[in-house]
Amino acid sequence: MIHPAFRRSHWRLALVGAGFIAATVQIGRAQPPQPGQPPQTPFRAGVDLVSLNVTVTEGVGKYVTDLAAEDFTVFEDGVKQDVTFFTRTNLPIALAVLIDTSASMENKLPTAQEAAIGFAKRLRPQDLAEVVDFDSRVVVRQSFSNNVAELEQAIRRTSAGGSTSLYNAVYIALKDLKKVVAKSTDEIRRQAIVVLSDGEDTSSLLPFEEVLDLAKRSETAIYSIGLRASEGTGVSAKGFKEAEFVMRQFSQETGGRSFFPSQLADLAAIYGQISDELSSQYTVGYTSKNPKRDGSWRRVVVRIVRPNLTARTKLGYFAPTPRS
Repeated sequence: MIHPAFRRSHWRLALVGAGFIAATVQIGRAQPPQPGQPPQTPFRAGVDLVSLNVTVTEGVGKYVTDLAAEDFTVFEDGVKQDVTFFTRTNLPIALAVLIDTSASMENKLPTAQEAAIGFAKRLRPQDLAEVVDFDSRVVVRQSFSNNVAELEQAIRRTSAGGSTSLYNAVYIALKDLKKVVAKSTDEIRRQAIVVLSDGEDTSSLLPFEEVLDLAKRSETAIYSIGLRASEGTGVSAKGFKEAEFVMRQFSQETGGRSFFPSQLADLAAIYGQISDELSSQYTVGYTSKNPKRDGSWRRVVVRIVRPNLTARTKLGYFAPTPRS
């Protein structure tokens, strides 16, 4: 189906995404603290909990999954914060798989399809995924499902043609993920978008800045895969540089990661890396020491006490407003 939501608007979204819901629901259960975890106090109305999905690596591509709460130090606008929630539980995932099906992808699409299908097959029964293709228009080929056969069929139905509406596709995926609301602790999910494209946006109705702003207000990590231009594809080197900038921004701001493989054959391994990362993350939460509800951007930095480790998460969040 073609998604109907293509109108400009200004977003005033409260910080209540999947990560926030995960923290508040689990805190509300007031479970006994586990070894290496700080005490969890019952959630109180009016308390704004900042939730961060954090990836920790050592060297290149080695994920570290054995850390405790005391190994994490969180700073907001340079001020050290007190970690009040921590879990390394491998939460279920709500995932949007976005595939560029513009004309320049025609020769690449069969390989891209097989790589995306391999990615779908790595999903667990508790995970959900939707399949979206985008060229001149954006089509949701499969709404959120944990049925791998349905996801595979949706990916195989994609075909190449038309221009590229990347921003529209990311916007629609963000809006769809917002509808995935946890009704119980068993349905709490981390959220992510994995987008594959080979060129710059040429036909979106929405501007990059507006979609980036929406992404920064979400709890969704964006993983981007940019296929570099090759001769005969109709994608210019300048156009790809612009696309590369956009993809890096989406990923960096939201705590995801961007990939720019030199060979099409690398796609399967990249999807595998993304799958491994999503299953290796921590959730770290704190209540900001800044009481102002002014809607301002607050920069967040996470550091690891153990040496030679690097933490990656979203760059910050928008403070709540008096009306949120």
